[in-house]
Amino acid sequence: MHIGFIGLGNMGSPMAHNLLAAGHQLSVFDLSEVAVEALVVAGAARASSVQAIAATDCELIITMLPAARQVKAVYLGEEGLLANVHPGVRLIDSSTIDPLSAREVAAAAEQQNNPMLDAPVSGGTGGAAAGTLTFMVGGSKADFDHALPVLQAMGKNIVHCGPAGNGQVAKVANNMLLAISMIGTVEAMNLGVALGMQPEVLAGVINTSSGRCWSSDTYNPYPGVMENVPAARGYSGGFGTDLMLKDLGLATEAAKHAQQPVLLGALAQQLYQSFSSQGHGALDFSAIIKLYTGDTE
Repeated sequence: MHIGFIGLGNMGSPMAHNLLAAGHQLSVFDLSEVAVEALVVAGAARASSVQAIAATDCELIITMLPAARQVKAVYLGEEGLLANVHPGVRLIDSSTIDPLSAREVAAAAEQQNNPMLDAPVSGGTGGAAAGTLTFMVGGSKADFDHALPVLQAMGKNIVHCGPAGNGQVAKVANNMLLAISMIGTVEAMNLGVALGMQPEVLAGVINTSSGRCWSSDTYNPYPGVMENVPAARGYSGGFGTDLMLKDLGLATEAAKHAQQPVLLGALAQQLYQSFSSQGHGALDFSAIIKLYTGDTE
């Protein structure tokens, strides 16, 4: 299949590489010439603009963009996809944005006969490179079934979450819970160590008891407890604090529109905002433990 791909950042680039590896023909565009060149070397065709992607004979166009502002510009702008794409071309947006924006763009696409899915991902850059991402997909079941083989070239767990926007609903709800559970794990680990337990022993107890969660048994934030996690390498890599802060903002904004209380989600947002304002926005989100240990490095 000929696929257009717009947005070759830390996630988009390995996703595009996996599509090439699966045998798809790719036309790519990004503002970073370096990112585009790496895909061209791997076998993709270079496009000079969003309009140029829309003008190709692509059957499907995938976008992976930083935020709702860029998504709306790429899809709804005068030089964007919907103003230039051929009717019938399928669209998938894998950006993480708020559900209302996703539904707005999907409705505009539907009006001109361009079936659209919102398909944000979980799994980080490692999952993107390995092709093991989780895709949370909103849109019609028929469009989901049609896109499934393409999504399976980039991910391992592909879930249809319901109508347009529901992929984003799943993403913001999951990441809000992840932030809350990470802070809970940090508080429990820090308390236990302060009261005299060895961190690895405490983690072992938690991970075989009712407090067990992914933040503890797979991504433990306490240094020395686990290998191959950000806590073992100075909190570099992984899922950045500022990215988590962005997702918490999406969750609390969505909660406001739905008139639903998210008390712990709002508190988590404030804690990550404080941590980011101290200059730690580029560190992995598990580095929030530094707020509790007093480590300012």
